[in-house]
Amino acid sequence: MKKMTTLQKIAILTFLIAIGFFVYLIIAAKAFSYLSKDPKACINCHVMNTQYATWQHSSHAERATCVECHLPTDGFIDKYMAKAKDGFNHTLAFTLNTYDHAMRISEDGARRVQKNCISCHKSVTSVIGSNADKYHNFDEEYVENGRKCWSCHKQVPHGTVRGLTTTPYNIGVQEVK
Repeated sequence: MKKMTTLQKIAILTFLIAIGFFVYLIIAAKAFSYLSKDPKACINCHVMNTQYATWQHSSHAERATCVECHLPTDGFIDKYMAKAKDGFNHTLAFTLNTYDHAMRISEDGARRVQKNCISCHKSVTSVIGSNADKYHNFDEEYVENGRKCWSCHKQVPHGTVRGLTTTPYNIGVQEVK
């Protein structure tokens, strides 16, 4: 059996250190929490405290989690593809500090939220749909280019203030009892 060279020992040690560092990053970032639907996963990096605090003080806190509003609900694959895409974009923006402190939803995110609003409130939206010519219109062309649910329902569920330093209760997580 051949004796290991110094270079081989250094390579193995470097590999083990890299694995240890990777495991540490997974634990420190609470990576597995992102596979859950726990709203606290959204505040792991502290950037989303305002959104969490405003949601926590809304009527939706008792009925819907972040995942149920912001991700596709019609399939496992669609949900986790969107979660992976959003997670990558959020990680990049938050790590490099390239996000706007007054958070705005992406067009893709807005499309998903609109679809979930209509789906969750279908008993109401079916009645509204019958009056679409007066107030609302839910056909695909209008939804993408026209009014979204939150055009009128501005304070649902995040309130009207979006700045990190201007929202009450946005410092720290308040436990709902």
